[in-house]
Amino acid sequence: MRYLPLTEADRREMLSVIGAKSVDELFRDVPASARLAAKVGGLPDHQGELEVERAFQGFAAKNLSPAAAPFFIGAGAYRHHVPATVDYMIQRGEFLTSYTPYQPEITQGTLQYLFEFQTQVTLLTGMEVANASMYDGSTGTTEAVLMANRVTRRHKALISGGLHPQYRGIIETAAKWEGFTANFSKTDAEGLEDLIAAVDRDTSCVVVQNPSFFGHVRDFTKLAEACHAAGALLIVVVTEVVSLGLLMPPGEMGADIVVCEGQSIGNGLGFGGPYVGLFATRDKYMRQMPGRLVGETVDADGKRGFVLTLSTREQHIRREKATSNICTNAGLCALAFTVHLTLLGETGFAKLAELNHAKASQLADKIAAIPGVTVLNDSFFNEFTVKLPKPAAEVVEALAAKGILGGLPVSRLIPNDPSVASLLLLAATETATEAGMDPLVAALKEVL
Repeated sequence: MRYLPLTEADRREMLSVIGAKSVDELFRDVPASARLAAKVGGLPDHQGELEVERAFQGFAAKNLSPAAAPFFIGAGAYRHHVPATVDYMIQRGEFLTSYTPYQPEITQGTLQYLFEFQTQVTLLTGMEVANASMYDGSTGTTEAVLMANRVTRRHKALISGGLHPQYRGIIETAAKWEGFTANFSKTDAEGLEDLIAAVDRDTSCVVVQNPSFFGHVRDFTKLAEACHAAGALLIVVVTEVVSLGLLMPPGEMGADIVVCEGQSIGNGLGFGGPYVGLFATRDKYMRQMPGRLVGETVDADGKRGFVLTLSTREQHIRREKATSNICTNAGLCALAFTVHLTLLGETGFAKLAELNHAKASQLADKIAAIPGVTVLNDSFFNEFTVKLPKPAAEVVEALAAKGILGGLPVSRLIPNDPSVASLLLLAATETATEAGMDPLVAALKEVL
């Protein structure tokens, strides 16, 4: 998108229309303590378009690109190969420019792919119904907690120590402003927590992640049984959706709500977004589900067609009755997901998952052989945690200086917990090669 600057006359006219004396007055609600006292040093007031492009190209050149270096970073955003067909399809004009399908008679194509998307999500998660996507997995997880509170009419959520720290942070923010209690379990780096004893008659839901943030794979069947015995719901979060090609679906474990980050299928890393949240639940909870649901019907002539069956936010008529403030779905990202998964098919998706696990197992074996390094996982999919003999943040910086993107130091996302300072999270997808693993191992031996 091109930047089109305004003249002083333009600014004066706009300010007069909205009744503000100055641009600064527009920000009067921002506390003074949160504002900069002076201009950011070194930045010019303005530049021409060509100068701005050159400046930002210079900034970009300072980055170490995943495409140009051995790459082993995961932690909720994963580098996978996206077939060229995906980009070709989503850039077709009828998909790229379409928006909310309020008029089914002219948006059958959009409604149909969203219907197919929902079907794919239910099959992957082992659930009965799915919506037409959320913004991403993190906000979807918080929406799941709010939904569980409505369903159970309780206001205490139990949050696993294996849930992604950023997901935990969003739940914490929602708890503060929505008025419910979120009990956060301590960091579970070794995958040993047992939440069953903490479930009681006041618990609305238990939120767990599989594989966990630290890569541990668990079977939550017994936890689901304990939740149901207490009248609570089990929410299972999946940040690496490719794992569902190999692991037991959450629905088979007894999950009541499943939330996934769908970025791994059809969507590149993209500097952190946009991503696409998958949200699935049981039929009996359908009307409490946030977002929207596309349904199949027939027209007056008996021909197959698609419509928005439920739009639970009630934005159009009764906003105060809305179940969610999610005001749209991530349609284009959902289409990319659907196209990629369709290209893979059931067999291809399973093979992709197997390849991911094989790559990660190969990397784990190489890392475990380094003196002083311990792999903490007994089980994992394509990501695992290692304990280093020195702070992981220092090691990652040293690896980056050698042109290797060697994982994520856990302390970056959990900064106030000394127990995680030496923990490094490593991921290996199908894009990892032995030619990239060997330099990582060699460099680790040098910097440790």
